[in-house]
Amino acid sequence: MLRAAEMATMKATSGPHTPPTSGSSELKGARILLVEDSWHVGNAIKRLLRALGADVAGPTATIADAERLIAERKPDVAIVDINLRDGEQANPLLDRLQEECIPVIVITGYTEASLQPGKVEAILQKPVSEERFLAVLRPIVARLTDR
Repeated sequence: MLRAAEMATMKATSGPHTPPTSGSSELKGARILLVEDSWHVGNAIKRLLRALGADVAGPTATIADAERLIAERKPDVAIVDINLRDGEQANPLLDRLQEECIPVIVITGYTEASLQPGKVEAILQKPVSEERFLAVLRPIVARLTDR
């Protein structure tokens, strides 16, 4: 479970469906790009994903940095906040990721995110529980490994 202080806008949950946060390999080998301008949220998500075996690039807070990470190593999945550092909007990055056929999960603090249908796999509103976040991410990663 992620610590509450680290989850400023991502709500941790507890219960029988809370995933293990150490020694698990359910996301082993999945290359995940993390684009999040909140240091606390980005690091909490990164720790969770790494504990589940994912290879995480980021967190990064700008499109330019995300583009650099994509050029270095194409991710299998991207987790992207809509509003980035200094008011930058992630829409051009979402377009690039869609062109590259990289599935995207958007995590946003806004109640409405106006995106074209089919642009992203899911839109999750902060705060989001680990359970909900992983319920969306797991099938995407499973689909990628079934290719």
